[in-house]
Amino acid sequence: MLAAAAVCPCPPLLVPDVSAGAAPELDAARTACTDALGLLAAARPDLLVVVGPGEERDHGAYAAGALGSFRGFGVDVDVWLGRADGDAPVPSARRLPTSLAVAAWLLGRTEWSDAPIEGLVVGEPLTPERCIQIGRDVALRAERVALLVMGDASACRTLKAPGYLDDRAAPFDASVARALGEADVAALKTLDTELAHELMASGRAPWQVLAGAAEEAGLSGALLYEDAPYGVGYLVATWS
Repeated sequence: MLAAAAVCPCPPLLVPDVSAGAAPELDAARTACTDALGLLAAARPDLLVVVGPGEERDHGAYAAGALGSFRGFGVDVDVWLGRADGDAPVPSARRLPTSLAVAAWLLGRTEWSDAPIEGLVVGEPLTPERCIQIGRDVALRAERVALLVMGDASACRTLKAPGYLDDRAAPFDASVARALGEADVAALKTLDTELAHELMASGRAPWQVLAGAAEEAGLSGALLYEDAPYGVGYLVATWS
């Protein structure tokens, strides 16, 4: 059963070494993420599943101890998704995609419990029905499951945004923010998949995994952060 969830954005710019001189611009987002992860730890889950977007080739599960890196962004920073059994990370040829690497970095800043951690990447092409079913299955993995759900809203909020300016972006992001803030499972299930794709909203599939996991949980939501620095919608929310 889903006991708690945290929703965080996943830009590598959250890592100060990556954002360099622009790091202070995302301090409020980092603080909100830390607060959200604190709620997950307080829920004392039996299992934490980190869900994030990725390319189709990234789809699937990642074990504790999987290595991620920000070297592709020009900085000498490596992270691990929790720890494997024992104290040492387990080397793996399968590296964490960026969304899970950001999650691993956030978790490294949090005093986490001893609950096991697993990663799960859902590719953008997955249908809502498939995402929802994945969420249902995840919720049955343990008596108390916590989800850390990574994903950005639209990338089309300004002229300098990665997807340029799209007038549909702000209303889309507002609807997602409302759904996350109110733990509105039905609204997340019925997100417009085509519109989310056109607006480059990477969080669509992970949010729908959350919707499936939370069907029977009766959780309440709280929106901790909502902004669009660099023209990309970043949202932080908690469900408990």
